[in-house]
Amino acid sequence: MLLSLAIWVPIAAGLLALVAGERHSRWVALAGAIAGFVVTIPLYTGFDAQSSGFQFQQDLSWIAQFNVRYHLGVDGISLLFVLLNSFITILVVIAGWTVVESRVAQYNAAFLVMSGLLNGVFSALDAVLFYVFFEATLIPMFIIIGVWGGPNRVYAAVKFFLYTLFGSLLMLVALLYLYQKSGGSFAIVDWHKLPLTLEAQKWLFFGFLFAFAVKVPMWPVHTWLPDAHTEAPTGGSVVLAAILLKLGAYGFVRFSLPMFPDAARDLAWLMIALSLIAIAYIGLVTLVQTDMKRLIAYSSVSHMGFVTLGFFLFNAYGVEGSLVQMISHGFVSAALFLCIGVMYDRMHSRQISDYGGVVNTMPRFASLMMLFAMANAGLPATSGFVGEFMVIMGAMKVNFWVAVVAATTLIWGAAYTLWMYKRVIFGAVANDKVASLKDLNPRELIVLSALAVAVLFMGVYPLPFTEVMHASVNELLRHVALPKI
Repeated sequence: MLLSLAIWVPIAAGLLALVAGERHSRWVALAGAIAGFVVTIPLYTGFDAQSSGFQFQQDLSWIAQFNVRYHLGVDGISLLFVLLNSFITILVVIAGWTVVESRVAQYNAAFLVMSGLLNGVFSALDAVLFYVFFEATLIPMFIIIGVWGGPNRVYAAVKFFLYTLFGSLLMLVALLYLYQKSGGSFAIVDWHKLPLTLEAQKWLFFGFLFAFAVKVPMWPVHTWLPDAHTEAPTGGSVVLAAILLKLGAYGFVRFSLPMFPDAARDLAWLMIALSLIAIAYIGLVTLVQTDMKRLIAYSSVSHMGFVTLGFFLFNAYGVEGSLVQMISHGFVSAALFLCIGVMYDRMHSRQISDYGGVVNTMPRFASLMMLFAMANAGLPATSGFVGEFMVIMGAMKVNFWVAVVAATTLIWGAAYTLWMYKRVIFGAVANDKVASLKDLNPRELIVLSALAVAVLFMGVYPLPFTEVMHASVNELLRHVALPKI
């Protein structure tokens, strides 16, 4: 029942915000976002960290003719993403409080509906239910980019939609094949036990790979992301980076690894190679960006390369490091996009060259952005360090040179993040616009401070995040190690 509330409370609040109209929609949206987060807290407090199975299950018949069920449940892998999504939704509603001036009710409704749909993706245990939620998340984000985005918003929205839809159609074919092979079951847990030949596993692996690789996004199907980020409003960029990119990576651990373990081991070299290209090559591409949003967008591709690398190392350090990196990236990327949004609201420019000397007029903002920049570069005692360190440890167990290439992200990350920070924040005041900037208002301070606390807490004391995933990760690795042929 708790998972149903986590899904439907935000969706209901979004519909209420539409009905409430422009005047009251902000308060309705905030109340709905807070309520959506509150109902997820018992999921964490009541979670049995020693169990590797799915908890808080709800199983009802939905489409009986095809044995499709409304089956929900979370394990240690999916639990944290439900909490992260519900937490970020509150911040997005607050962040857009005075920034969005047109169609306020529709704006807030789109984010709340998307929050509920995303929780549905992370808790679905029926393949059709997963597919419906997975695809439905496209609609609110398409609307958010297309309506409230920048000058090229229609191009970016259509590109985002077409890329993700094409990959998902291949996944649908794979889902129908598995339904037939399992004797008419869409239960994800049943598919984990399905015996498949290596050839069948490889075809299915690639079917799912296209859908998940685009969502991550992996190199070379990453090109939609910088466009989407650049044109999306600040709130859209926050949700896109913090949550939507996690859907593809989550799909790997929920479908690809446990269902096709032989194919996953056989094709691990390909996944590791693509991940290392994303880490090293995209890190270099990030260095030459002149638009702050594009820079953070490309850095997201590089950081998510770490996630896919860790999954295909097949050891606990790698998989847990990837999951920690996903949560950390949710905090850090959300914070950096919000920081860019703060400056854009005042200057209406994202070009690094238009700034300089911001610390002289916005000292509190500069301090908080420094913390997030350091976390993005992987500084110890910030959340950005924990996941990357664990993945590099896992890579070292597999191959020294893989670990060396992966570790270059710490160099590139520091280079492009500090280069941007130095040019934007330090130095003499660049122009009259920068000289007249006002520091953070209370609303902006609340949002960025909440993320600063999360980044520092996770960096200093990651145990509350890692302890819930141990049992589920160990069970996943045990399952992957067993041949299914």
